[in-house]
Amino acid sequence: MRSPFQRDRDRVIHSTAFRRLKHKTQVFVAGEGDHFRTRLTHSIEVAQIARTIARALALDEDLTECLALAHDLGHTCFGHAGEEALDAAIAEDGGFDHNAHTLRLLTELECRHVGFDGLNLTWETLEGVVKHNGPVDPRAAPGPIRAFDAAFPLDLDSYASAEAQVAALADDIAYNAHDLDDGLRAGLFAAAELADVPLFGPVFAEIDRRHPGIEPTRRQAQAVREVIGRMVEDVLRETRSRILGARLRDAQSVRALGRPLVAFSDAMRADVEGVRRFLFARMYRHPQVVARTDEAKRIVRELFDRYAADPAALPEEWRARKSGKRAIADYIAGMTDLFAQTEHKRLFKAP
Repeated sequence: MRSPFQRDRDRVIHSTAFRRLKHKTQVFVAGEGDHFRTRLTHSIEVAQIARTIARALALDEDLTECLALAHDLGHTCFGHAGEEALDAAIAEDGGFDHNAHTLRLLTELECRHVGFDGLNLTWETLEGVVKHNGPVDPRAAPGPIRAFDAAFPLDLDSYASAEAQVAALADDIAYNAHDLDDGLRAGLFAAAELADVPLFGPVFAEIDRRHPGIEPTRRQAQAVREVIGRMVEDVLRETRSRILGARLRDAQSVRALGRPLVAFSDAMRADVEGVRRFLFARMYRHPQVVARTDEAKRIVRELFDRYAADPAALPEEWRARKSGKRAIADYIAGMTDLFAQTEHKRLFKAP
């Protein structure tokens, strides 16, 4: 009934790691507000944008959707803050990388089948998960990726499929638009401060000309939609131009092209970088966000130190693993924000 890529997508959706994304940080810690994005809603939004682009380019929609839904599976509790804390905690054991952890989840840690560990996904899906952001230097790749590649070569130094490239661009489109939307909703900055921000400034000005006096919530939602639309349209124009200029015979010739096939135009890439700079300065480094980030790092580090000093505090199935600090990192990485907070309170409650 299903193609191999449909089966891959369905196995991702039914995985425990996918369900956990509903309580994992995108920017704001899960539970801070009902309407902020989580890793799950972000992944769904990425998949919607990716499917749109894949269909317009006549690519495989199922592979594209699978990669979009799977791209953040390896993120820890508290997002990048949790990742940084775990990376420091196991630095001497190879560190922690969320992309490498995604691969381990898909090939090892998800145990839902009788005959094998992992989800038994296709080569194209595993390749796309590892290389969706571009070729990977085999010498500099995280240990788990190098180890897997040695047994099951993923051609790390080539580009991934066009479908994986679409998933990566859809991620950029989604988080630049939606993180800014969440920042406005949280009151970290005001819409009036976006006048000089690429994409958003011109779009807001155009909406005001077309719909003077529109209420702020509708104005904001309309701006986010139009910004996403402009980025998607730009990707389609640029990619179609690159297709016409390349001699493509098959999927392998996309990998051997030597540059991305799916891309923003130079002008749009500059605009997207401008939005990203604004987000880093005004949102990701906002004192309110930094304070929560520091608190999240403290929680993760204290959990790790407690489990390392007292393995009996770990669940029995995790105590039985022989991978030491890596097993502790795996356990913490699987936690949701809410579970990590609850577990921290349980372990460190006052006597």
